Amino acid sequence: MKKIYTTDKAPAAIGPYSQAVGVGDQVFISGQIPLVPETMDLVSEDVNEQTHQVMKNLGAILKEAGLDYENIVKTTILLNSMDDFQTVNEIYASYLEEPFPARAAYEVSRLPKDVKVEIEAIATKG
Repeated sequence: MKKIYTTDKAPAAIGPYSQAVGVGDQVFISGQIPLVPETMDLVSEDVNEQTHQVMKNLGAILKEAGLDYENIVKTTILLNSMDDFQTVNEIYASYLEEPFPARAAYEVSRLPKDVKVEIEAIATKG
């Protein structure tokens, strides 16, 4: 049986998807982009601010599921430019503690709303 997690502390879905879906002890969090939940506007054009907003959005969904960043076991980072990899990596790491989750990072040709970064996550309650 699956459970849908939704919070107004993270951006509403901009398509046919849920913010997060729980199955058993796992929670699958949809890719988060740097939208401010209250306005659904892009936080800024700056990759630093965008990355912080994405991590805050992930944190809000984790909290709704009764979890925290330490429960993340896998992430996927999508970047519109690998030139931003180091910056995104440093900010991403500041929200997490060792042992870090498994991760993949890719440069893609375009992201929703033309943002610079999107991150999805899998977390576990176990």
